[in-house]
Amino acid sequence: MPVFTVMVDEQLKRKMDDLKEVNWSEVTRAAIEEKVKEMEMWRHVDVRRMKLASAETDELRRKVEGWSSTSEIRRWRSHVRDSS
Repeated sequence: MPVFTVMVDEQLKRKMDDLKEVNWSEVTRAAIEEKVKEMEMWRHVDVRRMKLASAETDELRRKVEGWSSTSEIRRWRSHVRDSS
């Protein structure tokens, strides 16, 4: 298995040394695996379609006059509180 070196500052290294029960190699390996999966997922995302969907959502939001998300949230919170 290849060796991968990670540099940390002295203060962090002291804190890591105090946590002897932690397998830092495994923590690092898991974090790297998670990041690789995340980045691979984003490769399959069609950024053009995502931007188009975002623009359409913004356009729809502008068309609803007199509606306030803040007021709606307050209304629902009040409804839930009154129902309890």
